[in-house]
Amino acid sequence: MTYEYVCTACAHEWEAEQSMSEPALTTCPSCKAEAAKRQVSGGTGFILRGGGWYADGYGSKKPGTSEAAKPSTTPSTPATTKSEPAPAAPAAPTKTSTDS
Repeated sequence: MTYEYVCTACAHEWEAEQSMSEPALTTCPSCKAEAAKRQVSGGTGFILRGGGWYADGYGSKKPGTSEAAKPSTTPSTPATTKSEPAPAAPAAPTKTSTDS
């Protein structure tokens, strides 16, 4: 991990590669004073390496693929399936009037 340091005696700033378990440096490499302080930094941010992902969170397309080669997401019916006609609805009874 890279840490940033500053000397409170001479204001010299530098970076040092250290593991997280190592104690903070105290000696300034410039003036040799025991006044070095580890700085709190925002870091470099989250970096994704390689071709798998973009910063917007969407994956990159694989070489040689296109939208035409992509399988359809809607189910299709086979061409050999016959559609049967829907059964006819029963006729509603009609009321007839009689003259008396």
